[in-house]
Amino acid sequence: MNTGQTVFSQLMDYLPLHTFRSCVKKYRGNYKVRAFSCFDQYLTMAFAQLTYRESLRDIEVCLRSFQNKLYHMGIRSRISRSTLADANEHRDWRIYADFTQRMIHRARSLYINDDFGVDLDNLVYALDATTIDLCLSLFPWAIFRKNKGGIKLHTLLDLRTQIPVFIRVTDALLHEVNVLDDILIEPGAFYIMDRAYLDFARLYAIHKASAFFVIRAKRNMIFQRLYSKPVDKTKGLICDQTIVLKIYRSANYYPEKMRRIRYNDIAKDQKFTFLTNNFDLPALTIADLHKYRWQIELFFKWIKQHLRIKSFYGTTPNAVKTQIWIAISVYILVAIIKKQLKIDMSLYSILQILSITLFEKRPIQQILNDFKEQPNKLKSDIQLNLFN
Repeated sequence: MNTGQTVFSQLMDYLPLHTFRSCVKKYRGNYKVRAFSCFDQYLTMAFAQLTYRESLRDIEVCLRSFQNKLYHMGIRSRISRSTLADANEHRDWRIYADFTQRMIHRARSLYINDDFGVDLDNLVYALDATTIDLCLSLFPWAIFRKNKGGIKLHTLLDLRTQIPVFIRVTDALLHEVNVLDDILIEPGAFYIMDRAYLDFARLYAIHKASAFFVIRAKRNMIFQRLYSKPVDKTKGLICDQTIVLKIYRSANYYPEKMRRIRYNDIAKDQKFTFLTNNFDLPALTIADLHKYRWQIELFFKWIKQHLRIKSFYGTTPNAVKTQIWIAISVYILVAIIKKQLKIDMSLYSILQILSITLFEKRPIQQILNDFKEQPNKLKSDIQLNLFN
């Protein structure tokens, strides 16, 4: 790697530029653009994500202070907050959505053999949504409640790779279960969901597609038990039943047998009831699969805390979607670099280090390795540890 490059330039070298140009061409992103191309826009927004800039003015001041280095970062235009605001408002957000989807495909191929804690060869996905609150006076189109605005980020997370494979941004009023209609069901895959997605017609569509679902049951569900399997209650299992639905309408939507598993999570002191159409896996494995669904909650928490999607650089729907998709592409880019450079650190730690070293001219791997060696040098120091 060229040690004369800034860290930011080294990061951007991992971007598939041919793919980016094809996405720009598809949506005519650079049509009648004389300066500040789509790539300049992407690099500027990526810089803002990586360095946690809070506003357009913040971005402008920071980059102008390094004006002599912008060319070597790949940014060919002068940075102006009005120009960036105009680009975010008018350039089609689908450019960055399509580009991110291509990067997701690349990242999944790198992580496909990773172990996620359950001994299972099938693809396992977790589906959930999170609401991003918005100020209704600034985002009047994002109606959520009487005095509150918001949008929803619907995500299908591959639990093995920790990579989101499906993302959809909608208004906050859309119910989560409707997104199931937009997901292409893969035969043999497991879809782990919470109670908000309990819709028997849609679950039956998953079943007919030769895929499997694991979902929490609602307390008022009326069913008939056909027979039960013995369970090991020392491991928290309460029952493993084969059931059919009794209510006519529900039974009409899902006319076949289902498996009902009750599990007592001792650590949380909480009892869970799961429904699934898989009759082969052990009951404890089904419970473990749903336990790993919480990784998508951690993904939402992580991306809200460490990527700039709570402070937006524009107020139009196009600007908001552009920023969200670029933020996710930065997450995917760092995940790709982590795997290709074989860096044994969390994405959080990597991003924290990169945020203060983007203008340094040292190889990324050397910077991260120096950081890992630092704690060993401090072992002899007599000091209190604030964090373990």
